[in-house]
Amino acid sequence: MTATWPAHLDVGAVRFARPTAAYEAVLAFYRDDLGLPVLAAWRGDAGHAGYDGAVFGLPGTPVHMEITQHGDPPRVPEPHPENQLVLYLRGPEAVAAAVERLEARGHRPVAAANPYWPQRGAVLFADPDGWLVVLAPWVFGEDPPPRPA
Repeated sequence: MTATWPAHLDVGAVRFARPTAAYEAVLAFYRDDLGLPVLAAWRGDAGHAGYDGAVFGLPGTPVHMEITQHGDPPRVPEPHPENQLVLYLRGPEAVAAAVERLEARGHRPVAAANPYWPQRGAVLFADPDGWLVVLAPWVFGEDPPPRPA
């Protein structure tokens, strides 16, 4: 596996975005329930052309997730089980801690369409729009995936 960006693609950061039809609930899920830091947020800001949004990230990393809401009513595509946010956590104990926090806040794990994840100890949750968050117990690129259970 290549460990550097190609010379012609001098990337300094990566952000992926997804729409939401439930801005406040999704913001609370990722910020309060999952615990991702909010790097930026806006509502009703004329500078954003009618879009509400928030950017989540991990401190010290150039990878961000943005959620946006626009329109009345907001329209979002139907969630698909393979459209996932995968968080590679540092071991089964880290997954257990995240699961405990989410369950304490009223969330329940959901079944994975792909058996790869549960066979390797990952746990999935749906956000308020139905998009999946995978909590995997190894760090991709640092650790090998656990053997299938």
